[in-house]
Amino acid sequence: MTAFTPDRPYNALPLLPPPGDIETKAVLKACIEARAAVAELKQCGSLIPNQAMLINTIPVLEAQASSAIENIVTTADRLFQFASAPDSPVDAATKEAFRYSKALFSGFQSVQTRSLTTRTAIEVCSIVQGVDMQIRRTPGTALIEANSGKVIYTPPETAVILQEKLSNWEKFIHKATEFDPLVRLAVMHYQFEAIHPFTDGNGRTGRILNILFLVDTGLLEIPVLYLSRYIIQHKQDYYQYLHRVTVEGDWQSWILFMLKAVFETAQWTTHKIQAIRQLMEITTDYVKTNRPKVYNRDLLDLIFVQPYCRIANVVEAEIAQRQTASNYLKELCDLEVLQEIKVGKEKLFIHPRFLKLLTAETHTVTPYESL
Repeated sequence: MTAFTPDRPYNALPLLPPPGDIETKAVLKACIEARAAVAELKQCGSLIPNQAMLINTIPVLEAQASSAIENIVTTADRLFQFASAPDSPVDAATKEAFRYSKALFSGFQSVQTRSLTTRTAIEVCSIVQGVDMQIRRTPGTALIEANSGKVIYTPPETAVILQEKLSNWEKFIHKATEFDPLVRLAVMHYQFEAIHPFTDGNGRTGRILNILFLVDTGLLEIPVLYLSRYIIQHKQDYYQYLHRVTVEGDWQSWILFMLKAVFETAQWTTHKIQAIRQLMEITTDYVKTNRPKVYNRDLLDLIFVQPYCRIANVVEAEIAQRQTASNYLKELCDLEVLQEIKVGKEKLFIHPRFLKLLTAETHTVTPYESL
């Protein structure tokens, strides 16, 4: 293990792959469980007829949690509202967290046509930060412990060294196929955070790259693994295990932590998607029975794609002209499926049951008969 001194640039950060056997029996056992959970999530997600329902919602939860890890605090509810009415006044934290969901979606579109690279990271970080970002060129970046003010890590410096580390990182992602993809995920995430290629936004960029990697390798079709939920719940462990790789070369503890994160998150997200499907079925039956003239499959899909829905959304989806669209949404309010609110000059029709289901830890769906 190369000597590490917290307040000096860690230019000797070892290249990948890590030394020794990182796929221990414990790691491979955890890998099998995590891979099965991710496969179930992928299958469950594919059963939702309109994939936009998941792409528009689960990544917003990821954006809220990942931002909270960096002490950028907002709520999923505010993010959904801001997404539907971007001209409305909103706090700075919500704007910043919203950029995360935009970056995740942009990265998802990117890996449809080209592999995950340093260029992807630059594009993602630029959207996260709201300015054009480039790989660090100036010295002076250091990670400070909030309580003590002590430097706990100083990442590598100089353009040449950073380029060497990032080229090696890319090569490991795509060519180290002797390792299970989920082991590669854990290793690539540590290495990216250790390289710390940007002056700011590294943590959020790295967590987006995790999800893009799963899509890039085909383990997921859409970016719906809500991984930051687990990390925010185990934030102290997350940073501790990262640091132990640096200081002690303890790869096993870090990889096991990440595999457990993937396993538990995949299971939780699968249950959430199953509950969404159940709510869709209940809502469809309820509207069909009580307002058959209003029932429209595309309209009901839309209120799940846009939990904060505008009349314009209905018109743009070519479901109805403006007056009819307004009538449809008001009828759904009469049924207490939707609730009308005013934000500035904008009328928004929120889907309270769906929002409650998305943001709750549990996956309980309440029948409409209990209204």
